[in-house]
Amino acid sequence: MKSNENTAISLNDLLKVIAPDPSGRKLPPVEQWSPERSADIDMEIRADGSWWHEGGRINRQKLVKLFSTILRRDEDGSFWLVTPYEKVVVHVEDAPFIATRVDRAGKAGEDQTLAFVTNVGDVVIAGADNPLRIETDPETLEPSPYLLVRGRLEAKLARPVFYELAGMAVTSPEDEGRLGVWSDGMFFDIGPAGD
Repeated sequence: MKSNENTAISLNDLLKVIAPDPSGRKLPPVEQWSPERSADIDMEIRADGSWWHEGGRINRQKLVKLFSTILRRDEDGSFWLVTPYEKVVVHVEDAPFIATRVDRAGKAGEDQTLAFVTNVGDVVIAGADNPLRIETDPETLEPSPYLLVRGRLEAKLARPVFYELAGMAVTSPEDEGRLGVWSDGMFFDIGPAGD
């Protein structure tokens, strides 16, 4: 279900439609676990969001989703699969997740809320706790949009999702030369108005 200019749906209604786990199951407290034992088993997450182990792609989506619940990024930028007893390094090419969908709840503009769904089923509301940010390649000027999912873990917005977001863009309230989107009462800059 997608809202458009003519249809305003509530955030609760939107979450009921897109939330993949109605049980409300909580994620493991990986930020609290500090196992001494660590290993490198040649695990990687490629830029397209696919998970690989020892050169072979992990195709079982349930296994990928399970691994994603115990993924952590430390302050030094390293990624780990963490249990209370052991942690395994994960090599990440870009961001560990991909935002594959965006839905708008509420009236378009300042009152809207943007809900994103990742390739592993996380539902994330962009806002103060989950900001959007854009990195621009200095040579190509190509934007790379990211959304904070949890902890220090981000999702890169898939190109169609970013295009949809750009279609929702409005002029910045502070700078007419900039465009951005509103979500959960916050304005997120996504780029210059002239491009």
